[in-house]
Amino acid sequence: MSQERKPLVSHIFTADPSAHVFNGKIYIYPSHDIPHDGEDNDDGDEYRMEDYHILSLDNPDAPCVDHGCALHMKDVPWVSKQMWAPDAAYKDGKYYLYFPARDKDGIFRLGVAAGDDPAGPFVPEADCIPGSYSIDPAVLADDDGKFYIYYGGLWGGQLEMWQSGSFNPDEHRPEGDEPAIGPMFAELDDDMKHFRTEPKHLQILDENGEPLKAGDEDRRYFEGPWMHKFGGKYYLSYSTGTTHYLVYAESDRPDGPFTYRGRIMEPVIGWTTHHSIVEYKGKWYLFYHDCELSNGINHRRCVKFTELHIAPDGTIETIRPYD
Repeated sequence: MSQERKPLVSHIFTADPSAHVFNGKIYIYPSHDIPHDGEDNDDGDEYRMEDYHILSLDNPDAPCVDHGCALHMKDVPWVSKQMWAPDAAYKDGKYYLYFPARDKDGIFRLGVAAGDDPAGPFVPEADCIPGSYSIDPAVLADDDGKFYIYYGGLWGGQLEMWQSGSFNPDEHRPEGDEPAIGPMFAELDDDMKHFRTEPKHLQILDENGEPLKAGDEDRRYFEGPWMHKFGGKYYLSYSTGTTHYLVYAESDRPDGPFTYRGRIMEPVIGWTTHHSIVEYKGKWYLFYHDCELSNGINHRRCVKFTELHIAPDGTIETIRPYD
């Protein structure tokens, strides 16, 4: 029986799924929502995740397996709280889990942990990735053997607080016709635990080659970057945040600039939207989350997936999640 558009698991709340094919199976790396009765706010204090449970599917029609806790924040020396949306990568016999969390000063950083199995357990580095900040890491294993990391989220993700080059919680938020802030990009070093290149903001352009504006909330970047390749081109997809769309942009290079192409998915139940795109046996799939399982409680989400239809020119057919 197809698992499409149904919660993959219901015994825990999961969100922010990063899907990969390892060893012929689909592995999903989500965050783990913890139920509580606190209030929601723009800083995301309601998202109190403490650990990661890795999920897997033998195929899209198979039942989902929860492999248990693969990493807990108590095992990561630099973390104080909020282990948010993760991703994973494989290189030379090792699996790497990338994750954001607040350090002891309350600043979001990126961490990395390594393991011998795609389901974990993962052993974390004692400190965060040097020079990292903000949230939502996503790693692309390119065809030439290079690995690139994309990351960053506005508001509670603190991305705009680093515009001066150092952390400033009172930094001005771009608005109106000011250029929008793009996600961060860096190449990973051979050890997969450091940046090889200086991180930089990616530029996302409109159809006229002009940078997207901060006030263009239907198209500008907010959080949740993902990168997939199709037909030799790079496709950056992301959440628009306030307008709750998943959208995408295209480039000939992994570091852009990217040109906005269109909308992947209309809004789901709940405030956040966060996704990944993966190919499995010639078909493409979108993994995402919504709050259907909790009847709309923002910090009690469930991971789902659906088939993604991509035209030969790379155009993605827009999904209406409840049709």
